[in-house]
Amino acid sequence: MLGLIRWLGAALLPAILLVWGVHRSDRNREPVWLVSLTFALGALFAAAAFFLELKAGQVSGLDLRAAVSGEAGALVFLFAIVAPLNEAAKVAAAWPAFRSRHFDEPYDGLVYAAAAALGFAAAQNAAILRAHPTGAIWLARAALSLPAHLFFASAWGYALGRAKRLKTPGAMFPATWFFATMAHALYAHFVYGRGPGALVAVAPLLAMMGGVTFFFARDLRARSDGTAPPSSRASVMLSRFSLDGSRPPSLTAVRDALRRADQPIMLRWILIGALVTIGAMVAGVAGSVAFGNWAHVDFAIVDEHDASTVGPVALLGAGVLAAFPVSGFLIARASSLPTLLEPALATALAILVALVMLGFAAPIALVFALAFSPIAWILACAGAWVGRS
Repeated sequence: MLGLIRWLGAALLPAILLVWGVHRSDRNREPVWLVSLTFALGALFAAAAFFLELKAGQVSGLDLRAAVSGEAGALVFLFAIVAPLNEAAKVAAAWPAFRSRHFDEPYDGLVYAAAAALGFAAAQNAAILRAHPTGAIWLARAALSLPAHLFFASAWGYALGRAKRLKTPGAMFPATWFFATMAHALYAHFVYGRGPGALVAVAPLLAMMGGVTFFFARDLRARSDGTAPPSSRASVMLSRFSLDGSRPPSLTAVRDALRRADQPIMLRWILIGALVTIGAMVAGVAGSVAFGNWAHVDFAIVDEHDASTVGPVALLGAGVLAAFPVSGFLIARASSLPTLLEPALATALAILVALVMLGFAAPIALVFALAFSPIAWILACAGAWVGRS
């Protein structure tokens, strides 16, 4: 009985509660039967995807675990087979609802995408926990994968909601689905493909994906209510911000701040900003090392198979990530430019340089750096938003 509660209750109950929460967040509630059907289809297609992954692994000899297939083999299996199959299965589960007459407002894209993703996650976690009846690490992996499935689906669910309103599919859905698939592969690599110590790395990833999902949901709700902000910058600033600047910016405001249609791009500030960002990264690492030496932290004890030894890596990662909002703020304040485009491009250039250098110096660390690059870029843009004129 306890085994049944472990693998069925731990997988199914949280997913149902999350579906209920997402459904309750919709002001114009969708039919319960259609949301339930989408959830059930998500679970059904999860079983099909799991079967196809098993067959693909048998034919190719690959596995998502780096200890079995090696670093390169596990990543190839995740990026080429597992993640595309999983995200395609979720889309297939949500498609009947998308084609129905009940899908009549943008926010519905998030509701049905969430239902499909959580049904998928419930079935997947039930299968994994049934195959591993003991060990707290598998409960932790199931708990971390559940919200991640929701956040991945919210990206292409947002695109479906926009497409339903605009009556044209456009390029947004394939683009968001592709990026969700790539993020899914990297996330699964940390949760299932590496040792328990790698689970510590997914906490900031979850925080970032949760923040992005919040902005997606707010934007779709505004469009469903007919209060989507206009495209001009002045209108955005007047309609989407409070006077004290405490209200988070809308997606439209951020998109506007990343455009420079009225004047040329300032290349010198991109190059200067990249140098400032690289310098801030070096300073962040140096600060973390200095603090670690002062606190008698042993940086040589790190072992990804022992979660208790990942503290030094977390300290170094915190130092690097803290450098990005500071560099973004400094670039925006020094350039006195009203937009985020130059700081954003400068940060992207600095990240690209860092990834290339890591590719030559420490290929294993490249996977972690690639996963955290979007977080670093968003932090730099946030710092630039505060520091811009």
